[in-house]
Amino acid sequence: MKNTDQLVLAAAASAVDEGQGGWLCTIAATFGASPRPLGAMAFLAADGALTGSLSGGCIEDDLLEKLASGQLAATHCELLEYGVSPEENERFGLPCGGRMKIFIEPLTASHLADIRRLLLALDERRAMRRQVDLQSGDWCLQGLEHCQALSLGETTLQQDFGPRFQLLLVGANELARCIAELALAMDYRVLVCDPRDDRRQRWSLPAVTVLPGMPDDVVAEHAADAHSIVITLTHDPRIDDMALMQALCENCYYVGALGSLRTSEKRRQRLLQLDLSAEQIDRLHAPVGLPIGSKSAMEIAVAVMAELTQLRSGKRAV
Repeated sequence: MKNTDQLVLAAAASAVDEGQGGWLCTIAATFGASPRPLGAMAFLAADGALTGSLSGGCIEDDLLEKLASGQLAATHCELLEYGVSPEENERFGLPCGGRMKIFIEPLTASHLADIRRLLLALDERRAMRRQVDLQSGDWCLQGLEHCQALSLGETTLQQDFGPRFQLLLVGANELARCIAELALAMDYRVLVCDPRDDRRQRWSLPAVTVLPGMPDDVVAEHAADAHSIVITLTHDPRIDDMALMQALCENCYYVGALGSLRTSEKRRQRLLQLDLSAEQIDRLHAPVGLPIGSKSAMEIAVAVMAELTQLRSGKRAV
């Protein structure tokens, strides 16, 4: 499965390649509350086909009306502002007091090579920055290690694209299924690893890639980058500890393990005996998930995904 950015860019590449072109629309600035985050994109093809979302409907409808009436610029970029009045807030479905600027770029054959290069980078899980000259509409692409928030300057829009966050669950069990269902709905790529044949054979979510092999090898091959999350769920130290030992030595975004406080402390002691440093072990999130009193598998899954959401947003509960 592709993430939203990949789907939007793929639609743009297809339309440009077919010779019809279209407009790439990006949320370039927000003021107050907004229905979609900064950097969210949609592609509006010349035939009216729309991929992606800017507001959930109303702004998209306005852009379609502008397309039908010939009001969208075909040769230069423009910034459209929505929500400048209470009437517009109500019309476009923006939260009370919210405003946003939408950057509209007409795409032509001259952009096709850059779009394809950006798509290839995302397919290969590499981060890429695009800078757009606001006057000419020209793109400049460069690789990078860490993504930053979109910024809109006087002459340039800068937007970073990172790989889709992926979640490797070690253990093909009921809890993994619950976590996977939530993660898929939240646009994560989900992998499940289990060296036990019978557990893999009972797995029932076709949207999830199920991997055989020993978990340390799977982590090293499939989940060793800064956009990968590894969580162990088997309760079997012979399986879980191998995955954790490898993940804590890699550049993973998050490493977590299911278990009680007592079990988690025993796990840390075992990892110390496996020649991991105290600094590496300090990266372990165990017990995994926010402490919300969860008991059932789905409740634990909610706690896990809530913690990941909190970490990615940079916000802490008060």
